[in-house]
Amino acid sequence: MLSPKEEKTVLLIKPDGVKRGIVGDIISRIEQRGLKLIALKMLNASKGKARSHYPGTDTWLIGMGNKTLENYEKYGKDPIKELGSDDPKKIGDKIYDWNVEYLTSGPMVAVLIKGLHAIDMVRKIVGHTLPSKADMGTVRGDYSVDSPTLANGQKRAIRNIVHASGDLGEATHEIKHWFKEDDICDYKRSDEDIMF
Repeated sequence: MLSPKEEKTVLLIKPDGVKRGIVGDIISRIEQRGLKLIALKMLNASKGKARSHYPGTDTWLIGMGNKTLENYEKYGKDPIKELGSDDPKKIGDKIYDWNVEYLTSGPMVAVLIKGLHAIDMVRKIVGHTLPSKADMGTVRGDYSVDSPTLANGQKRAIRNIVHASGDLGEATHEIKHWFKEDDICDYKRSDEDIMF
């Protein structure tokens, strides 16, 4: 088992983050936390590459659909009227397509990060997936004002600036998906001996 200092995770700065010119601030927050960037690249994702970033399983699709239905119930919206269905899987399929459109709507920056509990630390830095639930001081809390209700009404993905791997399994898939072995440049930060 690897040391927790060796953990790796993926951060994608999505097209809205790139277009808004906040890539530097996002990367700075990562580095200031004591994590290190070991690969970094700007890319335009193909639809196939964007689609295979997500699990796309029935469980995942139903989960996405159920989150949407919960949001609709909270705000008194009618999913059949707005989305044509109240079936979680059908709704999940729509959201899947919207997410692919979102990731392919412009250039992204893919970042491979390594460090102590990197997955949890990066998730903490970027904040809750839904901007309305993200704490101020996080990337999404500071820069995103989008809501699922508005996004679903406009038939698009939530513009939430970044994606961060959710767990070790997701990180493992995303590292192989977005980076080649020769993209990775590991090194020792000058402050590692002081911090750990």
